[in-house]
Amino acid sequence: MKVHVDQERCQGHTLCSMIAPKAFELSEIDGHSSPVDENVAHDQEDQVREAVHSCPERAISLTE
Repeated sequence: MKVHVDQERCQGHTLCSMIAPKAFELSEIDGHSSPVDENVAHDQEDQVREAVHSCPERAISLTE
């Protein structure tokens, strides 16, 4: 599974990094999120799915 954050849609709400802190990192400049690694570790898949559904801007997407 791969994760992608659309930087145009991300508004820096930080919910993804609170839900899946090992999968997302935040920019120190604007708080926008990006994946630590686009390939999601198996033990983080559930947290990343929850982060996708929790993003108010729908900026996070997954591909199998």
